[in-house]
Amino acid sequence: MARYRPKGLGLERVLGVGALFSTAYGNVGSSIYYALGLVAAFALGMTPVVYLIAGGLFVMTAMTYAEAATNFPEAGGSSSFARRAFNELVSFFAAWGQMLNYIITVAISAFFVPHYLAVFWEPLGESPGDVIGGIVIVAFLSVINIVGVTESARLNFLLAIVDFATQLLLLVLGVFLVLNFTTLIDNIHLWQAPTVGDFVLSITIAMISYTGIETISNLAEEAREPRRLIPRAMGFVVLAVMVIYSGLPAVALSALPVTETANGDFTTQLATTYAGDPILGIVENMDLGFLQTAAQYYVGVLAATILLIASNAGIFGVSRLTYSMGQYQQLPDGLRRISPQFRTPAVAIGVFGAIACIVMIPGQADFLATLYAFGAMLSFTIAHVSLIALRWRLAHSRMRKLPGDVEVEREEAWYRAPLNIRVRGTEVPVFAVVGGLGTLAAWIAVMGLYTTTLFVGMGWMALGFASYYLFRRRKGLELTETSKVTLPPVVGAEPVRYAGVLVAFEEGTYSEDAMATALKLAAHRGGDLRVITTVTVPQHLDISASLPEAEATAQAVIEAARQWAGRGQRVRGRIVKVRPDEAGHRIVREAVEARTQAIVMPMPERRPSGKVLSKTLEVVLGKRPCRVIIDSVPARPLRERARSADGGPA
Repeated sequence: MARYRPKGLGLERVLGVGALFSTAYGNVGSSIYYALGLVAAFALGMTPVVYLIAGGLFVMTAMTYAEAATNFPEAGGSSSFARRAFNELVSFFAAWGQMLNYIITVAISAFFVPHYLAVFWEPLGESPGDVIGGIVIVAFLSVINIVGVTESARLNFLLAIVDFATQLLLLVLGVFLVLNFTTLIDNIHLWQAPTVGDFVLSITIAMISYTGIETISNLAEEAREPRRLIPRAMGFVVLAVMVIYSGLPAVALSALPVTETANGDFTTQLATTYAGDPILGIVENMDLGFLQTAAQYYVGVLAATILLIASNAGIFGVSRLTYSMGQYQQLPDGLRRISPQFRTPAVAIGVFGAIACIVMIPGQADFLATLYAFGAMLSFTIAHVSLIALRWRLAHSRMRKLPGDVEVEREEAWYRAPLNIRVRGTEVPVFAVVGGLGTLAAWIAVMGLYTTTLFVGMGWMALGFASYYLFRRRKGLELTETSKVTLPPVVGAEPVRYAGVLVAFEEGTYSEDAMATALKLAAHRGGDLRVITTVTVPQHLDISASLPEAEATAQAVIEAARQWAGRGQRVRGRIVKVRPDEAGHRIVREAVEARTQAIVMPMPERRPSGKVLSKTLEVVLGKRPCRVIIDSVPARPLRERARSADGGPA
């Protein structure tokens, strides 16, 4: 819903599909550039199978986040979902787990950038060159993000497209030049190399790429049209990742097969010689002839680029997560403060950028990867369980308040991801059940198989809980109580107040953004809100002639507006029949008769002629019986919006 957002106090809705996709893919797609070597060290010849299993759980997790983030588009990810399903304490644990793996995303991605650039200058691939280079990268990206979302998002979009094309090119070349199914079969020494424990641990490491899904949900509050854009962005990320995950590990194990050492152990150069730059290792073992050197330079630059995107996405996500935690009084207020100049959470970006630099210094990639998995699997498990709980509440608590003082949408208005079964009146999301069991098993496995990660991870959670407990007690708040910070009024500025608002739609079109704007304007005084939708009657028919299909669509627009408003605001709806080109005059007359103080209308869709305003808008603006507010998001046919909400083509 649109909100009154004075400058310096909130995040702007400026992100489209491209920005959401590129920011998420920067995290999701980048993991293969460093995790492939880590996974191969444990999984050996089973590495391609491990990535397929992780990819399946990735799809389930993406579906959970697509549904939950679409219905609750605000920064916070699994923390936001848990708040609505359970309480503030569960929400905090989810958020603190996210915080851990976001910080490590920034650190590990930036740390591996110099390793790939070492093809130009070898000292970058060794300590302290890799650490110094990583710190410089984090500092640079922090400044970029402080300057603003739009600049950072444009950079991400360009780099993500180029890097996905490069990964796809490597996959195609690998299939034709090195892929060998006989070698892949010979690589497998089942339950000997890898052992059962190593195989399970390798799955948890491969699943570290999930963090990009959290990134999209954390940016949901800044998406222009969350209900339409978030599922679409999630779908593009899933498609891109599965294309790469399905083939590149097999190419890698064909180029760098598993071999037996003199003492009977099994290993692969993917996990030893090329552990720091596994994708570069694939290229070096392709027979590219005179293009070999150029290809190595090219892959070095592009691998470094996508890792740069991942580090940027980590900073992007952690800053928004901090903003959300600060809003709900889980962290000190100072961390969530928005810079009045840049309108970004500058303090949070600086603080967590510094922490990322500190944890980067040891440079222990395997430890960072398992710690990353600890935080990620905890957050994803909570997200799956939260969605299942929300579905149950939706079915059994119609229009009641959820924890967090959030009103449940009517069941028919709730966006659902596919793959559900009905159990005792509840649409149970199968993907959340399967995904939740998988991520829970992975979280338990990483703690059971990696003792250091168990102690450090639990220590991180204990430290977070202690700070949460002390902060809440100082504030006089219960641990499970949801208390959102109320934005202070801006000195010298008063919210616009209207006692009567008229929203006008034409010919079966509808805009949630226009309705949200009107609701906010009318809500300041509990004002009168009217919705009219015009139906054009051809000249050869009487003005009162029945037009069943058009009138049914117009009535559906009014009902959609009433559902969007909910119980807190009464909406008066009316269908108005007009002659061609007379809609603007009728809207003006309706506003005068109702003594409306403001008219809200959406922009029309762009026409082939290039004309921005429709004839109706020109008339309304020309006569202007009161304040006229034009929402910048174009109206769309109601049926088209319904298809988009259901996940169909827009």
